[in-house]
Amino acid sequence: MAVTTPGTPPPFDPPVAPVAPAPGTPGTPDAPETLDRREGPHGEVVLRRRGEDFEIIANGTFLMDTSDGRSERLLIDAALRALGARPHPAVLVGGLGVGFSLAHAAAEPAWGRIAVVEREEAVIDWHRSGPLARISGEALADPRTVLVHGDLVEYVRSSPDTFDALCLDIDNGPGWTVTEDNDSLYSPAGLAACAARLNPGGVLAVWSAQPSTDFEESLRNAGFSGVRTEEVPVARGVPDVVHLAVRPA
Repeated sequence: MAVTTPGTPPPFDPPVAPVAPAPGTPGTPDAPETLDRREGPHGEVVLRRRGEDFEIIANGTFLMDTSDGRSERLLIDAALRALGARPHPAVLVGGLGVGFSLAHAAAEPAWGRIAVVEREEAVIDWHRSGPLARISGEALADPRTVLVHGDLVEYVRSSPDTFDALCLDIDNGPGWTVTEDNDSLYSPAGLAACAARLNPGGVLAVWSAQPSTDFEESLRNAGFSGVRTEEVPVARGVPDVVHLAVRPA
């Protein structure tokens, strides 16, 4: 407290402006709230809410959120366009993620059978009875949809099922995998397994957080034709892309 002498006005103390909390501080609008945290066979998976959006984090690596979804929808649309006029094509979506790709596929009546493969039980729970059900609930209830709880890499290698399109989004890209085991999906043996799951003339579509000329070359070396990349326009930075390739008829 300041000391004054009788008859003199107290000294003026200017108001101190409040210090704004640093971005990300708990309690601030942009701070994420952890809704669920699970330890599974492939490590930790976390569901967070940031404002109105949800985020999935795997082993400390950001995977995806619900803020946009354009690239996840492009994954489905680009594959369907590449198939042309094929009647009621069957599509495999891997994995479930935040549900945008599955929901977009189920909203398109042109698709026939829709299979979605997801290895994380926690992610399945978030869609069946958790906050992500508002995105995927109708799609999971669609009679065309079959949900497979399993590892996509193993499913592609061992399943007898074939599809007209494989729409794969289980990593941040061929060069930035969530777990080391996923590397094999983009190897020559993994791409051969993908080709074996495709009907003649079928389309492989792979989501990536950045374009990769090396992966395009791997697709050509694996015997795919029509290899190309579609980008999602962004105001700045590196665009999300979908790598497309066709199994020869």
